[in-house]
Formats: sequence, C-alpha cells, structure tokens
Amino acid sequence: MDKNLWDKCVKFHGHECPGLAIGFKACEAANEKLGISFSKDEEIVCITENDACGVDAIQVITGCTMGKGNLIYRGTGKHAFTFFRRDTGEKLRIVFKPDNSGKDMSREERQQAILASPVEELFEFKNPSFDLPERARIFNTLICSKCGEGAPEHKMRLMEGKPVCLDCFDEYSRGW
Repeated sequence: MDKNLWDKCVKFHGHECPGLAIGFKACEAANEKLGISFSKDEEIVCITENDACGVDAIQVITGCTMGKGNLIYRGTGKHAFTFFRRDTGEKLRIVFKPDNSGKDMSREERQQAILASPVEELFEFKNPSFDLPERARIFNTLICSKCGEGAPEHKMRLMEGKPVCLDCFDEYSRGW
C-alpha cells in the first residue's frame, strides 16, 4: 500500500474510515486492471454509484472530479465504481462484495482489513451495462423569469412560455 497516497486521501477527506479505504482499494483495482492513474482532463471517467466516503479517494487518486465532468454520480447507493479509459475504450465496473462489510469488527479493524486485502477478495469485476458518457459540454446560460438567477439551458424548463430554473418550476404530473 502506498502510505503517502493514503495520507493524501485522509487529508482531503478529513479522517480515516472504512469507506475511504473502499475507494482507495477500488482505485488500486482500477490501476491493476486498466492501468488507470491520474487524469488531468477527461482521459479517465469514473461513474460512482454512491456519494459516500470512498468517492473522495477516487477524486484524489484518479483526478476524476465533478467540476471536470469526469466524475459522474449515478445514485444506486451501491459501492460500485465504473472506470472508462477514453484512449483505449476499456471499461470496468468494480463492485464491493457485501460479504466484506466486516459487521463483527470495529471500525478500525474493518478499515485495516480492507486496506490489507487483495482487490480480488474485495471486489467483483464486471462489464458495465452502460456506455462511456460523452465529454462534458458547456451550455448557454439562461436567466430564470421568476428568480432572476442564471442556469444552463439544459437545466431550464418552460412555464407559461417563459424559461424557469428547476427550483422555480412547478412540476405537473397526472400519474406516469
């Protein structure tokens, strides 16, 4: 284990925990299986299926961030991370095995067990059921006719013929 890299993750996250260890080991697996390292732009894309502690390790180690558009949240709640390499087209979904939860261990013991385990024991490796997302796009900003705040055009709606942001939009649905 790269202690300096772990310390960098802990510093970014704010504390040590089993969740951070899961993300740390997922990055180790991505490096072993796909040769993934740090992404300066969008060379690597990660789709995270959770918004838990491990995502901070993903950001530190891979350089995938929301701001660059190469860290995408897909809220299934699973400890699953899908990595894509734009240069080779390779992709891999890395899923934490539920039997590694260590419910009978202390938090510290669980963290140490995760960090010490081989990635093959911790994760299942699968082909993702979804494709590589397109590169991040920059959209025109429209001004909401109700609150006066700007938002990208793809996040605006029309209400009574005028553009409104999602906060001001009155959703209408009659079933499905």
